[in-house]
Amino acid sequence: MTKTSIHNNTFTLLPTGTMFWEEREILFIADVHLGKVAHFRKHGSAVPQEAILKNFELLDEAISCCDPKEVCFLGDLFHSAINIEWLYFEKWVNAQAAQITLVTGNHDIINPERFEQLGIKMFDERVIDTFLLTHIPEEREGYFNFCGHIHPGVRLKGLGRQVMKLPCFFKKENQLILPAFGEFTGNYILEPEAGDEVFVVTPEEVILVE
Repeated sequence: MTKTSIHNNTFTLLPTGTMFWEEREILFIADVHLGKVAHFRKHGSAVPQEAILKNFELLDEAISCCDPKEVCFLGDLFHSAINIEWLYFEKWVNAQAAQITLVTGNHDIINPERFEQLGIKMFDERVIDTFLLTHIPEEREGYFNFCGHIHPGVRLKGLGRQVMKLPCFFKKENQLILPAFGEFTGNYILEPEAGDEVFVVTPEEVILVE
């Protein structure tokens, strides 16, 4: 795990692609896209049934490492409409001790009443102290923005001309974009500029490379 200090607060970047706000005990997760596996299967893609459970196993792993008081999803929790994965999600939510919150994203088209019935608090955007929580990256004077949407990744080149594309936390002066959490989400390769920090996510650790 790797820690970064922002506005005198400590945030731990985890190999699960999640971020833990130490002072507030909030775990942030972006772009899970639940329902995408079932969507693929429905339309004939050869994705194994077991893949549906993988995201929930990963969610449990992410939560177990820090025992948060709140789990905040930064948008695109569900890929689109309700499908069989909603039943797994209901069961998962009911087993959680932490408060679940959702900053809605462009894919979150499910009726909000469904989430509210599960006790999930929903926001179009959210401000906590000097931090602005959104799904789509946004710049607002006086605030540091945490967001998702982009599915950030980076291209790393080795000495032997090897090229690896890995997910990353992408930090700018007033913004940090979280990697996509969900399976089958893909990465969008970003090119760092002067002053940017790139934290590459590997299965074992998070590494600052820029």
